[in-house]
Order: sequence, then C-alpha cells, then structure tokens
Amino acid sequence: MVLSDNTRGALLMMAAMTAFTLNDACLKLISGQITPMQAVFLRGLLTTALLAVAALWSGALRVRLARRDLGLVLLRGVAEAAAAWFFLTALFNMPLADMTAILQALPLAVTLGAALVFGESVGWKRVSAILAGFVGVLLIVRPGSDVFSVYSLFGVATVFCATVRDLATRRLSREVPSLTVTLASASTVTVLAALVGLGEEWATPTPGEYGIIALSSVLVLIAYLTVIMAMRVGDIALVAPFRYTGLLVAIVLGLVVFGDWPDALTWTGSAIVVGSGLFAFWRERQLAVPRPRVPPR
Repeated sequence: MVLSDNTRGALLMMAAMTAFTLNDACLKLISGQITPMQAVFLRGLLTTALLAVAALWSGALRVRLARRDLGLVLLRGVAEAAAAWFFLTALFNMPLADMTAILQALPLAVTLGAALVFGESVGWKRVSAILAGFVGVLLIVRPGSDVFSVYSLFGVATVFCATVRDLATRRLSREVPSLTVTLASASTVTVLAALVGLGEEWATPTPGEYGIIALSSVLVLIAYLTVIMAMRVGDIALVAPFRYTGLLVAIVLGLVVFGDWPDALTWTGSAIVVGSGLFAFWRERQLAVPRPRVPPR
C-alpha cells in the first residue's frame, strides 16, 4: 500500500512523540541518581555514535552544506541543547504528564513564530486559538498558586527553544538529508551538555542505570529522525496536531510508572491547549493552497 505524504507525516509524528515520551520516562526514572546534564551527555555519546555509523554508511557525512543551511543546522543544534537542559531540569522536578502538557503548546508557538519571523499570514481566528492555547498553559502552570514553581517556567522556556528548533528545521533546504541534520543536532547537544556540566558533581551510574541510558539513547535516536522527517513531509497543518500523541502516552506512563494523575485544572488546561491547536491547524488547512512536495532524502 502506497501512503500519501500526509499519512506518512502523521505516522512519523506519532512515532516521534511516542519515542520522545518513552525517552523522557527513562530519564525521569534515574533523576534521583544523576544530574540532567550528565544524563544528556551520556545519552548523547551513544546516540551520536550510532548516528555517525548510520551517516557514514549512508553517505550523509559527505554532504556539503551551503552557508545558509550550515547556519540553520548550528542554530537548530544550539536550540535543541537549550531545550534539553530546560526540559530535563523541569522533568526531574515535575510530574511527567504536567511537563508534557505544557509542551503541547509547541504547535501553537510554531504557528505564531512562523507568522512573526517568516511573515506567514495568520488570521484572527488562528490568533484567537493561539491565545486560548496559552491560557490553557497558564492553567497548567498556575503562576502564583501553591503548585507553581520555577520549573514550570523552565517548561515554558523549553517551548520557546523548541520553537526556534522547529522553525530552523522548516527553513532548511530540502536537499539536506535528515540524517545529517540529526547527527549535527545530537553532537551539538552532547558537546554543550559536557561544557555546561563541568561545574557539576557527576555520579557513577549503576549497570541498571547505564541500561536505562542506553535504551533512552535508542529512543531519542528514533525520535530525532522521525520528528525531522515528519516536519519535512506532508502538510504541517495536518502533521503537527499528531504531536498530541505524546500527551496521551505521558498520562498513561505517569499513572502506571510514577503514580501521578493530573488534577482537574491540568486536565482543563490540557484540553484547551489541545483543542486550540486542533482548531488552529484545521483553520490553516482550510486556507492552505496545495503545492507539490519533494520527499527529503
């Protein structure tokens, strides 16, 4: 059966969000033993090594990037590293489902960012959906309440950094292989994690913790590849809403693995964010002009 670009993009996004969330759960399991940057560094070593082998085998290391694409790849890597630090610091101190719920504002932030940075047209209906989505985030974060902490703001910072990452990905030339972008991002994150973690006291993981880090590396490798491919295949208006798969997976994992269950306001905020995102992308689909797409290498 031949799948359309939109179907491929949706399946890739679902796979990416599931892999990302499973990876998050792995790292949260060892959060009491090692620091966020140590976790990112150890995970990144294995991920980068696996990617380097794959890139060498596929010829992705022999690609010559134009100056514009090189700048975008570097920007994407730095944004990915910043997002990883904010995210893991928050994740180690927040319920998995709450943190994942905040991240559901990312598709709305990408839509707003595309309008502000690239001058893409966004009508008042989609602007209203974006504003409603951020109201939903406020219900989850709840500044000034007893449940609020600085780690909630770290979650919002993660959304900002991830928005920069996704916008940079979208502006890459389609001739740039996804594997090349993935390897560059993973290596940048690993190097920056080592530099940031120089002032921290690193622990010696147990064999079991090394096993969890190895599993996390494989999951994040799958997530890196599939999310980049998803952002470059099919209509973004149809593909992006499938990011919400991650929230469903996080709620199940939070309950089964960590015993966390979102409270009523978190459920309400999550529903508003998801509903706003679906409406925004439905509206974008209504206004979209069909255009031919060339699958990335």
